[in-house]
Amino acid sequence: MTIAPLGDSALLVRVGDSLGEVLETTRRLRRARIPGVEEVVPAFASVSVFLKSPLDYEHCLASIRAALRRPAISRPAEPPRLIEIPVCYDAEFGLDLTVVAKQTRLSPNEIACCHARAKYRVRCVGFTPGFPYLEGLPRILATPRRASPRTSVAPGSVAIGGRQTGIYPLASPGGWNIIGRTPLRLFDLTRDHPALLRAGDAVRFVAITREEFERWEK
Repeated sequence: MTIAPLGDSALLVRVGDSLGEVLETTRRLRRARIPGVEEVVPAFASVSVFLKSPLDYEHCLASIRAALRRPAISRPAEPPRLIEIPVCYDAEFGLDLTVVAKQTRLSPNEIACCHARAKYRVRCVGFTPGFPYLEGLPRILATPRRASPRTSVAPGSVAIGGRQTGIYPLASPGGWNIIGRTPLRLFDLTRDHPALLRAGDAVRFVAITREEFERWEK
């Protein structure tokens, strides 16, 4: 584990490439309630600690090191939240189903079934507000990103990028292969917690029809 500057008002705690290690480091730093720390944010293999002021840098650095040196408190592991995400895999929404089908030698229906059968965990949330990076994608569905990213991807688009799958919460550029769309709002500023998903959540995709998609939107 190493700690490095992240600008003049943040620190980056690098940990191993393990979701459990990232989540435990995040929990320990949040429980420490270090004065001067504004936010603790988990990423794929690191945890970012944002400070209220550059003046808090040295004090927070020492406090972070002290917090992480303390023996971990043995507690029963809490089961992750399970979030079900309805997805319509129709060709209308699955803009890259034919590309993924050609690369995997599976039919669009087989791709949808394989994708929805798998169990996923949220590794981190980023890129755009509420965008979840999900691990657990079956190896057979792993496909390279598009050579030319789209300038705009519709909100709710479910996509594959390499060995991961994700969901675009907002209209944004994107280079992942789109295989479906969810009617759920992944990011909504009117909610107490705007992002629907957070690091550590378990996710299950549920295939729905076009008619069910329309009813969800209403």
